[in-house]
Amino acid sequence: MAFFRNDAVNHVNLHYAVQSLAVGAGGVFFLAYLLHAGVPVPATLATMAAIFAGRFALRPLVLPLGKRWGLRPMVIAGALLMAAQYPLLAEVSGFNAWLIVIIAVGAIADVVYWPSYHAYFASLGDAEHRGHQVGAREALAAVVGIVAPLIGGWALVTVGPRWLFWSVALVQAASALPLLGAPNVKPPTHAPEAYKFAWIGLPIFVSDGWQIACSYCVWQVVLFGSLGRSLAAYGGAVALAALVGAVGGLVLGRYIDLGHGRRATMLAYGAAVLVVLLQAVSVGSLWLAVIANTLGALLGALRTPALMAAVYNLAKSSPDTFRFHVVAEGGWDIGCGLGLVVAAILAAFDVSLAFAILLAVPGCAAAAWLLWRYYGAHPDAALASPAELVGPPFVTQSEPPI
Repeated sequence: MAFFRNDAVNHVNLHYAVQSLAVGAGGVFFLAYLLHAGVPVPATLATMAAIFAGRFALRPLVLPLGKRWGLRPMVIAGALLMAAQYPLLAEVSGFNAWLIVIIAVGAIADVVYWPSYHAYFASLGDAEHRGHQVGAREALAAVVGIVAPLIGGWALVTVGPRWLFWSVALVQAASALPLLGAPNVKPPTHAPEAYKFAWIGLPIFVSDGWQIACSYCVWQVVLFGSLGRSLAAYGGAVALAALVGAVGGLVLGRYIDLGHGRRATMLAYGAAVLVVLLQAVSVGSLWLAVIANTLGALLGALRTPALMAAVYNLAKSSPDTFRFHVVAEGGWDIGCGLGLVVAAILAAFDVSLAFAILLAVPGCAAAAWLLWRYYGAHPDAALASPAELVGPPFVTQSEPPI
């Protein structure tokens, strides 16, 4: 298979698979564990929103580091910083000072890791195999995600949070090892047109962030409540969902590379709206919640290749993939942060979180429209130009002041 011949991408995907083990055993329990530890629902959602606000505020500091070190060291540093979050989570007991520490560490870790990772993947990958490569990555993560939540849920109940989260931290740190065999990529010192390209990606990320806030973050809170606040049951539900979604991404990625990006987009986001509606009506119902969560995992396998194949190709066609992701992903912080703030306010006023989940629908519609335009201009998954995606006029400034 041609898309496996890129050895650099294989190293990065192996890193992602190991990290997915840490996320599946520990990260997916982040919101559920805060609730289990006595943090109220509004404060739990506000904690996540504060992490995204911190990420947004810290973005100006990342570009100089990336230009000095290159992307591989940034990804490695981010992976190690992300490991530091897990032991802190075990210390939370109600609304205490550890929440503030988690917000600070989480914001720093995320803003170092995610723009660097996405820029690195975009730089190393191949436009003609982009859907395959993203699909293979997500399929690997989904397979790992079948077992990891079962282990995490069992360990939380059996050996306690400290043992689990310290173990997860070690796995997360180990995810950096496959990157030692990958090449480094240094962003250019100057990239005059990078700001223009980054602004093209910004609305896509805003739409996606808003959708994720409502249909994933809020949904995790709803799912945990619907399962009787049982950590073991929550882990089982997540594992079942991963089993269903394990092959979907690989199939859709190939579909995109064959030139069916528009159909893949409509399939992914049409399914997204249906899942959102099911999530909203399943609030408080155990079996409906499990079904909605399982279908949500399949949705992730559909959505990620359709979204990220376009985003990575836009990034690689820009003068600098790193500047593109540092700036454009600020839109994700804005969309997801605002969605979580709205959900936290609704929860504080005892409004059913079903309404917060339904707010994902506009995000789905906006993302689908933007991707429809992209794939219409590039049905063969070739690189896009700014004019083809958004049309004139648009932002024409030089490098952003970051």
